[in-house]
Amino acid sequence: QVQLVESGGGLVQPGGSLRLSCVVSGDIFRFYAMNWYRQAPRKQREWVAGINSSGTTAYADSVKGRFTISRDNAKNTVYLQMNSLKPEDTAAYYCKAQIGGIDYWGQGTQVTVSS
Repeated sequence: QVQLVESGGGLVQPGGSLRLSCVVSGDIFRFYAMNWYRQAPRKQREWVAGINSSGTTAYADSVKGRFTISRDNAKNTVYLQMNSLKPEDTAAYYCKAQIGGIDYWGQGTQVTVSS
């Protein structure tokens, strides 16, 4: 069973930064397409950013220029660097590993942007 564990969430002031991490179990991390999603209260879960096995990245328009996704295959870890945070970025953030049409999800980490 593939396990994903997110960390790095917390409370930050508007304009601040956080870096989320997601560690994936197993030996084939380098083959996974990795994505970050978020879900705010009373809203649907939305895609935030993705990085494929070749390192190609993509971002939702709402975070483009502020967030950066990266991966370290030696550490089985995907990161989400979040800068210039806004109150509307407040949400539970989830990472997803995808391979062969199968999705694996983490348990989420809470990010709260508030003064």
